[in-house]
Amino acid sequence: MFYLDLFRALEAEKVRYLLIGGLALNIHGVERATMDVDLMLALDADNLAAFLRAAKALRLAPVLPVALADLADPAIRRSWIEERHLLAFALRPPEATAPTLDILIGTDVDFGAAWDRRIEKDLGVTHVQLAAIDDLIALKTGTGRSRDAADIEALRRLVRLRPPE
Repeated sequence: MFYLDLFRALEAEKVRYLLIGGLALNIHGVERATMDVDLMLALDADNLAAFLRAAKALRLAPVLPVALADLADPAIRRSWIEERHLLAFALRPPEATAPTLDILIGTDVDFGAAWDRRIEKDLGVTHVQLAAIDDLIALKTGTGRSRDAADIEALRRLVRLRPPE
């Protein structure tokens, strides 16, 4: 299964990532249909090199006609954001039925702070590094997308329903 293979490969390479998006909402307890996997990465050179090794092992290829290694170049990422208004770098596995992997490259949410708040979930055969609910809300705030507004409301409702720790 692509999801487990992905998380195992990230764990094997010690990639610092946070699962965000619809799959993260599902794991938090919000029912949400999703067709892709969304990740936020630490964008330092060492972490991106580790991610690229994992991506190559999984035979992931960029959806856009660019080189996979371009993801590791800060100047190229900046040009994607400024010139193409690209917020996520999409990768596709070789299996046609497998989900797309979107890597968030443009956000105001500080990865280091979000990493400190992460929730690690044991999936039995591997672990997943999950963004905290407050960080998911921050990532979805102000996008103008109705899906994100609905996700924010569902996450807030989930927080209200959870008993205090």
